[in-house]
Amino acid sequence: MNEIVNLRRVRKAKARAEAAAQADANRVKHGVSKRERELAKARNDLASRTADSHKLNEKA
Repeated sequence: MNEIVNLRRVRKAKARAEAAAQADANRVKHGVSKRERELAKARNDLASRTADSHKLNEKA
């Protein structure tokens, strides 16, 4: 005799698996790699330090 299967649970599990697969595809398609994020952060930090070093003192 076969095992009794709750069709609602099977349907929801299938939907979760499909949603996870779609999320993975979207992360690959639209995501930014860690290397690119670190490079952008380093460039922004450098630009900020450069701009700060060129400011004039207002106390004078």
